[in-house]
Amino acid sequence: MESANETVKRELLLEGLDCTNCAAKIEKGVGKIDGIASCTVNFVTQTLTVQADIAREEELVSQAVKTVTQLEPHVRAKVKARRIAASPVAAAAEKELGSASTEEKTAGAACCGGHSHDHADHNPGHSHAHDHGHAHGGHVHEEAHPHQHGREHSGHRHDHGHAAASEDEAHAEGHEGHSHDHGQGRTTKLVMRLAAGAALSAAGYWLGLPGWAELMLFLAAYLVIGGDVVLQAVKNIGRGQVFDEYFLMSVATVGAFAIGEYPEGVAVMFFYQVGELFQGIAVNRSRKSISSLMDIRPDYANLQAGDGIRRVAPEEVAIGDLIIVKPGEKVPLDGKVVSGRSAVDTSALTGESLPREVEPGSGVLSGFMNKNGVLTVEVTKEFGESTVSKILELVEHASSKKAPTEKFVTKFARYYTPVVVIVALLLAVVPPLVISGATFSEWIYRALVFLVISCPCALVISIPLGFFGGIGAASRAGILVKGSNYLEALNDVQYVVFDKTGTLTKGAFAVTGIYPEGQRSKEELLRNAAYAELHSNHPIAESVRAAYGKPIDESRLEDYNEISGHGVEVRFDGQSVLAGNARLMEREGLTFAAPPEAGTIIHMAIGGSYAGYLVISDEVKDDAAEAIRQLKQLGIKRTVMLTGDARAVAESVGRQLGVDEVHAELLPQHKVEQLERLEQQKSAKEKTIFVGDGINDTPVLARADVGIAMGGLGSDAAIEAADIVIMTDEPSKIATAIHIAKQTRRIVWQNIGFALGVKALFLLLGAFGIATMWEAVFSDVGVTLLAVLNAMRVLRLRDYA
Repeated sequence: MESANETVKRELLLEGLDCTNCAAKIEKGVGKIDGIASCTVNFVTQTLTVQADIAREEELVSQAVKTVTQLEPHVRAKVKARRIAASPVAAAAEKELGSASTEEKTAGAACCGGHSHDHADHNPGHSHAHDHGHAHGGHVHEEAHPHQHGREHSGHRHDHGHAAASEDEAHAEGHEGHSHDHGQGRTTKLVMRLAAGAALSAAGYWLGLPGWAELMLFLAAYLVIGGDVVLQAVKNIGRGQVFDEYFLMSVATVGAFAIGEYPEGVAVMFFYQVGELFQGIAVNRSRKSISSLMDIRPDYANLQAGDGIRRVAPEEVAIGDLIIVKPGEKVPLDGKVVSGRSAVDTSALTGESLPREVEPGSGVLSGFMNKNGVLTVEVTKEFGESTVSKILELVEHASSKKAPTEKFVTKFARYYTPVVVIVALLLAVVPPLVISGATFSEWIYRALVFLVISCPCALVISIPLGFFGGIGAASRAGILVKGSNYLEALNDVQYVVFDKTGTLTKGAFAVTGIYPEGQRSKEELLRNAAYAELHSNHPIAESVRAAYGKPIDESRLEDYNEISGHGVEVRFDGQSVLAGNARLMEREGLTFAAPPEAGTIIHMAIGGSYAGYLVISDEVKDDAAEAIRQLKQLGIKRTVMLTGDARAVAESVGRQLGVDEVHAELLPQHKVEQLERLEQQKSAKEKTIFVGDGINDTPVLARADVGIAMGGLGSDAAIEAADIVIMTDEPSKIATAIHIAKQTRRIVWQNIGFALGVKALFLLLGAFGIATMWEAVFSDVGVTLLAVLNAMRVLRLRDYA
């Protein structure tokens, strides 16, 4: 239900959550609690996020913790940071006062972080909600320090410098049932149990004991090795959760004992536990690898105080404080350098390999690594609003927006296991009744093998890891993807639409051409233009002075006169100088040829004769042409440029870059109309990307299937408006993002095909009595382990190839 009252966003750390089936159960169970507006479980970061009625906050959080314990007793829920969301009435009042707009979101897109942007999977007729820092009908206010990323993930440290509980501490309280967590303490205990069970089994197998003694020995071995699995299966059945791996393994192994196959019953449970052990280790290593990609959270800040320098937590530093960043340290908060010079490594945020030089007046962002000099930085943003916090939050919540493939696998697993159980039951009962000579013991054994094979763990574990790994790899390349649905959507992109200014061009005027007439030199023409434009504040005049780059002696000027709508007239070193547009030259009766170049033209006349002209234009980005080439190489059908600039300028840029289609002199609403025209031309499956600067292109970013903000590093508006943020100013990163998306999907579908193929083969072999319990165990835990290892390959994706 959607609460009409104020809501609070609460996060719980789910220690020991290493099973996607468990995550799905928790998400479904907690989501049913009356008063919980929405609920999302992030399997990879082991986080449960709920949006709850603030009036019942503590009660609902307590109910959520209790529900988690009831559903999965081996998972420990710990309450984390808190953030308030105002009521819809308050949000409406804010909107009337001119604050950023808010729209109600669907429950399925809930809890995706403060900067939510829901495209509803971009189905036809979809709606868009740009919260710009709002969450589900209300404005999000942070309390204390909401971005506490000092989480302790089971099996590995993920606290980025904060003290993490040891594995033994994490499991100090008794956990009921079988845990998927295999920390150091649990690993030792499990290995000891497996060794003891194996010794008892060996004794039962080799000693030649009487029937009842042999049974007792194998039964003891079975309980030592797999008693926790059976206990968990019984508890789950009591809660109505029947078709899970505990049930499947318990029925299969207990059934083996029932038909006298004691050694196989113990062996299957033994190898299942061994597989679970290695599977847990692989999952935790995968999580650690993904986490290391975004290990950019600073551990501390050196705060400059009256009595010297104090090392404090970044959360304790206020805006305006001065911090010292020494060589080898991370910049802990966004700020401006007030003293010192250094090279900073920005690769963790932008993927750029070359260091960036900073000096007094330069801006620096949290997450940069200082290379050599000592920097004094004035803090401009609190830690909760800093770039590193926003990036970490976006990446951590990215998996809450699931790709269609993930949704398919989840739904498939929900129906697949019960169907296989029913088939196994029929396999055990029907053949002995209809086939002459068939025995119940033989077909029951085949049915038990069938059950062991049926667990879909390989799919439900490796697929989310694959997508999250792709998101992590993109982040390392300087590309923020807000959800695996957007990552998967990049695979179907056929049309890429660009804004021009700030996207394909640098967004700043510069002198791009100097064309003197007669015997005059370029240096002379530029010097005269710079002096003529000395007193103008226009961006074009500033670009001329910047191109000249030398001190201007005002004493050399006299009789300055600005001619409205035409230009300026001045005497420089005693000579008359005119600088302006074509109308100024025509007014003075000077003849000249129309320049062929596109851009803003400044015509010059010196001493009463035409002296030439300067071309002022927005420079094309260095890799813009390469970006278009790479997109075409990837099979993009059409590249389009939309701009409000003059047609001649736009067409010149389009020809220079090789863009297929150019539309100029457009207002924002006209850009939307052009995008909708493209939407009508493409098929339902094909997707469209719009690439803009994330500030003045919000309507088009919202309308496109995938909105990409260019140059969004440190820009709140860009991060909030788009589905994907390119953290550098490089258009070529779009091709990198598509390449990573294609490789991610390839690996994900490799896992799907491999898992289903192996299981189908072994299900047939089991049904025909060829496969035994041993092969069945491989088809379950072995395939899962291989699929997880394959998913980890996604982490190596980075560069476009």
